[in-house]
Amino acid sequence: MGHGGDIIHELTTDHREVEGMFSDIESLPPGEPRRKELADQVTIELVRHSIAEEQHLYPAVREHVPEGDRIADREIEDHAAAERLMKELENCSAAAPLFDRLITALMIEIREHLQDEEDHLFPLLRQSCSPEALAELGDKARRAKRLAPTRPHPSAPDTPPLNKLLAPGVGLVDRARDALTGRGTH
Repeated sequence: MGHGGDIIHELTTDHREVEGMFSDIESLPPGEPRRKELADQVTIELVRHSIAEEQHLYPAVREHVPEGDRIADREIEDHAAAERLMKELENCSAAAPLFDRLITALMIEIREHLQDEEDHLFPLLRQSCSPEALAELGDKARRAKRLAPTRPHPSAPDTPPLNKLLAPGVGLVDRARDALTGRGTH
């Protein structure tokens, strides 16, 4: 995921890609192995997306948006809930009965989160930040996604400065694991 444009465009484009993957999962019958491959891919993209938001979007929200701390804290709580679901899903095959419950819960959680960001958070940020600041944040978000982990790490820090320090190293380990196992290459 790296699309260009300001942070709102970047993240909204990510949202459309995730929704496309969710639709692909829903179009396949329960137990179909491709559902697991798609779940792994959506997890990779959601983790990268979340890292970019936690490192750059939410600090900007805290700084520029009225009641930004409250909003950012709620968004980070949403991420934590989704990350716990993704962690459970990580070791679940598509044939396992738990898989369908977890992927459905993840899709509900993420769809609500994305809709809330697009309907409320993004318009507030666009009103509060200059186009230049939003463009700079878009560049930072793209850089963060390139170095981000690809697997859920629910116990990892989700606020600066620790998240910015640890994410690149964890991301390197995740990408090495993915290369060895072939995860996310389909």
